[in-house]
Amino acid sequence: MRIHKDINNLPVFKQAVITIGSFDGVHLGHKKLINKVNRLAKSTGGESVLITFDPHPRQIVFPGDDFQLLSTIEEKIILLEKLEVDHLVIVPFTVTFAQLSADEYIEMFLVKLFKPRYIVIGYDHRFGLSRQGDIHFLKWHGAKFGYEVIDIEKQEIEEIAISSTKIRRALLQGDIKQANLLAQDHYILSGEVVHGDKMGKKLGFPTANLQISDKHKLIPSDGIYAVWLHIDKVQYEGMLYIGHRPSIDSKQSLRIEVNIFDFDKDIYGKKISILLVEFLRSDQQIDTLDKLSKIISEDKIHAKAVLAQANKIEPKKINPEIAIVILNYNGREWLAKFLPDVIKYKLINAKIFIADNFSTDDSVAFLNENFGNDIEIITLPKNTGYAGGYNEALKMIQADYFLLLNSDVSVTENWMTPLLEVMEADYNVAICQPKILSFDEPKKFEYAGGAGGWLDILGYPFCKGRLLGHIENDLGQYDYSSEIFWASGAAFMIRAPLFKAIGGFDASYFAHMEEIDLCWRVKRAGFKIKVVPDAIIYHVGGGTLDYDSPKKVYLNFRNSLYTLMKNEPFTHLFWKIPARFILDGFAAILYLVTKDRHFVMSILKAHLSFYKNFRRVLQKRAEGNSLVRALRTKERNTVVGRYSKLIVLDYYLFNKKTFKEIIQNENEH
Repeated sequence: MRIHKDINNLPVFKQAVITIGSFDGVHLGHKKLINKVNRLAKSTGGESVLITFDPHPRQIVFPGDDFQLLSTIEEKIILLEKLEVDHLVIVPFTVTFAQLSADEYIEMFLVKLFKPRYIVIGYDHRFGLSRQGDIHFLKWHGAKFGYEVIDIEKQEIEEIAISSTKIRRALLQGDIKQANLLAQDHYILSGEVVHGDKMGKKLGFPTANLQISDKHKLIPSDGIYAVWLHIDKVQYEGMLYIGHRPSIDSKQSLRIEVNIFDFDKDIYGKKISILLVEFLRSDQQIDTLDKLSKIISEDKIHAKAVLAQANKIEPKKINPEIAIVILNYNGREWLAKFLPDVIKYKLINAKIFIADNFSTDDSVAFLNENFGNDIEIITLPKNTGYAGGYNEALKMIQADYFLLLNSDVSVTENWMTPLLEVMEADYNVAICQPKILSFDEPKKFEYAGGAGGWLDILGYPFCKGRLLGHIENDLGQYDYSSEIFWASGAAFMIRAPLFKAIGGFDASYFAHMEEIDLCWRVKRAGFKIKVVPDAIIYHVGGGTLDYDSPKKVYLNFRNSLYTLMKNEPFTHLFWKIPARFILDGFAAILYLVTKDRHFVMSILKAHLSFYKNFRRVLQKRAEGNSLVRALRTKERNTVVGRYSKLIVLDYYLFNKKTFKEIIQNENEH
């Protein structure tokens, strides 16, 4: 990360993706935003640029305010350096800068200095004198100056504000563990070592007295803490005292002193950083210095034990067993290309299973020869399609979670962890899918899953990032975890016991839409389905059956009718099935006009198959309902992710081609 403090001597940024903020504390909410900026920069061949201010704008605009900082500018740099940002620009916030009009702020500051390609900013961002400018004003100038504004959703902005409030409260209550958890980092106190009265040395525990560099810095609750220290880029262990030394003199001013274990160097005048690990006890008044010395000895033993344990803690060890299951049919080419990264980036508690669906190529021999030590192979006696193949394979696997993955998927580093964290954090989340981008066009969403699936009122599926045939570029516009209606079969994680208890996939589907039917049943049982955009994969698509295959069109139309019939309330079916008959007929006419005549027969065969198997589908409905009722622990969750209008009308009649154009007042959480 390059740090720029002179705004009159900035480099020429390449396709700058900028974001602006105080980033006070650089906590988890900030990190998600910064991660979004970094991903957008990488996907567009640009550079990520974070713009922050020193001093904090509130210190200039509201000089009498008692606002307390979670991080000084030095501490902010330490925290941001871990996040792989290309450039950090520290802008001096002065009265003169605060007097810039909204127009001047855009033209003379943002455009002149940064020449941004994208500006990632909160929906409530205000700028310019008297807060004249807002996000609409910023967007309005975009065409003139050649930048695009990516607005951060309300829920993300609120999450950042709430996290900051919770961290402040935890620090003032001495709950350093909670503060560190919310920040996903250790709280830092930094400053200069100054001379004290040598009382610590008299007690047998010499201390370094810390003078905080910024008077607005929030100091945690009085007490004793186990800490790590960074001195000249070397880490040491110690115990920190914050308080007024009531055992020495009841009128003492606030002291911040640290006893550094196994350390005997002169560090007066040096800048040090102290990372708070755990709160040990509150400050207290002790009768005699001998008793105080004894208690401090006990504090040291306690602190060393805490720090020894903290040093042993690796990145969070996930206990649940995960089975990554890849169904293969004649996919030797895809396995050779993509399986090595699945092996490389799997979690330590995950096992990889390749379920071979009676392939006629040399897939099994190839797997045994090249990956025999890294995977387990399940050979199925016949090809029963995607749905039946997975059902048979998963019967043979015991795990806490199944992670179903297509063979034509390229995974990324750390793609599994965000999925598992969401599942572990909320038992009501039954299924998660990653963000799915196109392997061939990595800047675009992938047709089969995008950023999570929705259904319209008649059961036509669409995705965040893909409406019918229109596929959006990924600009980070859907980089927030939210509930969806269905997860893509290309890649999703599901609780294994639930998959089995709810009946798995409907094997009669053979392939396509079976995941939507499964997800609908899961939601009817009251569970949630989520997309987790921090997990990213790239999907080739059509690895087994091309997207323009007549058979795929047949299966999609037929299975869509099956799914509607099996899951909609009976009172809705009396008008929805006839409506689907009419609209599918229009689709056939459209194919006829566009000369895709072989698809016309696919749609006709789909409807004939549906009516022919009507009684069997009703039986499947009854069986599914029985399983759903047995699992249901709360009200069905079928509103979230369901669009109350017709997607085809919006698309063709009103020319709405993106998810954000149609989903404005719908139930998205």
